[in-house]
Amino acid sequence: MSAHAKHLPAEERRAVTVEAVIELAGEKNPSEITTAAIAKQMNLTQGALFRHFPSKDAIWQAVMEWVAERLLARIDRAAKDIDSPLDAMQAMFMTHVEFVAEHPGVPRMMFGELQRAELTPAKRMVQTLLRGYGERLHFLIDKGKARGELSATLDTEAAALLFVGTIQGLIMQSMLAGDIRRMRRDAPRVFAIYRRGIGSTT
Repeated sequence: MSAHAKHLPAEERRAVTVEAVIELAGEKNPSEITTAAIAKQMNLTQGALFRHFPSKDAIWQAVMEWVAERLLARIDRAAKDIDSPLDAMQAMFMTHVEFVAEHPGVPRMMFGELQRAELTPAKRMVQTLLRGYGERLHFLIDKGKARGELSATLDTEAAALLFVGTIQGLIMQSMLAGDIRRMRRDAPRVFAIYRRGIGSTT
């Protein structure tokens, strides 16, 4: 983040703060990230940090907004103009995996927010992200069923849950192995099994 953060315009400072938090979350438990640590990462004082964010919760909300905006935009671009619903879902899957491999702090923060008892602005943002993701999957699955590419008796909701759960499982296994980027290697063969499971047998 360096000394340049001291001289950035407000919007750029906010963006750099988000990036600093995501970097820190890739290195340590997000619950242990303090505003002092964020300020130090950016070579700022805490006072300078709080001129752009009124609280730590506001920083976390901005981070989750950043994640939601960029992840959904990337999976939308990946699936755009792909005629086959199954191929579009595969593109979404691989793009999501790549996004996490590039930003390993993101799943740590998302899991942390979802575990909090209180409904924070950041937790609401994660829930909004998951709803938007689910809507995209429901659309593609129903389209695939209508076209005969997926089994007509396929449970749409269960298939969407399994899609997201499979990515979460890859994330957890990679985190346990201490190498989040192993997802890139495991994802193609894991999705191949998922694809066979939901595909039409006719």
